[in-house]
Amino acid sequence: MIYNFGATYDKTKVVDTFKELIVLELASVLAGPGVGQFFAELGAEVIKVENLRTSGDVTRSWKLKDEKTDDRSAYFCSANWGKQSIAVDLTHVTGRDIVHRLARRADIVIASYKPGDAEKLGVDYASLSALNPRLIYGEISGYGQDNPRVGYDAIIQAEAGFMSMNGEPGGPSLKMPVALVDILAGHQLKEGLLVALMERTRTGAGRRVSVSLIDAAIASLANQATNYLVSSAIPQKQGSAHPNIAPYGDLFRTADDREIILAVGADHQFRQLCSVLEISSLSNDDRFSNNLQRVRNRVALGEILSERVGRHRADRLLAALHAAKIPAAVIRDMQEVFSDPVASRLVLRDGPAAGVRTYVASDGRAISSHLLPPPHLGEHTESILQNVLNFSPVEVKSLMAGRVVG
Repeated sequence: MIYNFGATYDKTKVVDTFKELIVLELASVLAGPGVGQFFAELGAEVIKVENLRTSGDVTRSWKLKDEKTDDRSAYFCSANWGKQSIAVDLTHVTGRDIVHRLARRADIVIASYKPGDAEKLGVDYASLSALNPRLIYGEISGYGQDNPRVGYDAIIQAEAGFMSMNGEPGGPSLKMPVALVDILAGHQLKEGLLVALMERTRTGAGRRVSVSLIDAAIASLANQATNYLVSSAIPQKQGSAHPNIAPYGDLFRTADDREIILAVGADHQFRQLCSVLEISSLSNDDRFSNNLQRVRNRVALGEILSERVGRHRADRLLAALHAAKIPAAVIRDMQEVFSDPVASRLVLRDGPAAGVRTYVASDGRAISSHLLPPPHLGEHTESILQNVLNFSPVEVKSLMAGRVVG
C-alpha cells in the first residue's frame, strides 16, 4: 500500500474528522483514560463506561491524605477531561447489550482489562468487531494478552530496569514520582490508534491495537539500553548525572541555597561555562578538554564547579548562563512551575476541578478553549441512553431501579 503523504488536504475536514469520532472508553486508572482525554482534546466525543458495581474508575478514590474532593479526586482529574460518564453493570445481560449498542456506533474502543476479563464480559475485540467491522480496538495490558499477570506501573518500573538506575550511588532504588510507564504506554497506544485510523481511510476496516506496559517501558530505555547492548556495561545509579555526558544533569548549590542543574552537551558550551564562572583555563585542562575526558573525570570536575557555582546567587548566575546560551535551570517545585505562563496556559479548570492538557502539539489551529470537566460517576447515563441509544424515559427509570445502570 502506498501512502501519498505529499497530497494536499483540507484542514477543516481534518478537524471535522476528529469531531465526528466516537470513542468508547472501557479503561481505568491512567494509561487508557489518558488516551481517552487525548481524543477528547482533539474534539472527539468520548464516552467513559464505568463499572457500576465497583463505584467506577478506581482512581476516583485515590486521594491525598488531606484531600477534600467529591468523587472526582485530583488523580482522576489528571486523565478524564472532556468525557461523558455512563455507569453500567456489565455482568447484567442488559448492561452488556447497552455497551454493545454503543460499540456499534463507536469508531474507537479503549480497553484496559486484566487478561481474560474482557472476554468474560463480552467486550473483547472479537465480540465487538463482530458487531462493528470498522471498529478500532485499542487495549493496554501489563505483559501482553497471553500473560495473566496484572501489570502496575511501579512493578514495571522495577522489572524494566528503571529503578535499578534511579537514585544516588549506593542508595536505595527509586521509582519515578509519576506513573511514567503508564504515560509512555498511553503514547504508544495513541500512535497505534492514529495509524489504524489512517489505514481505515484506505481499507474501511478496523483492527486491534495492543500495547503492554512492559514493552512500552523497555522500548523507552533509549541510550541506557544501548549502553548495555553495545558495551555490556550495566547502568548504575548516578543521581541525576548523565552516564554519557558531563556536566549534564549535575546539580549544584548556589550562594542563596538554590539548586541548579547544568546540561552541557557540547565542548563549546563547556568553554562558555568556564568563561562565565571565570575559570577559562579549566577548558584547556587535559582532564576536561573534551566530553569523554569530562565523563572520566566527573568527580573532580564536579568539585571544581561546585565551589565556583557556590559563589553566585541563582538569579544572577542563571541570567549569565542563559545569555551565554548555556542550558541551565533552577530546580522548581509545583507552585513555581504553575506560576510560569508556559505552564499556566495548559491548565484546565472548571470550578474545583483542575488538570492539564495532554495534547500540546501545535499545528497552527486554535485549541479548544473549554472541555467538559471530569464527569461524576454516571453523570451522563440518562442523556446517553435517551439521546444516543433512544431509550425512553420509562425504560431508563426501570434500568436505574434495577441497578443495571446508575
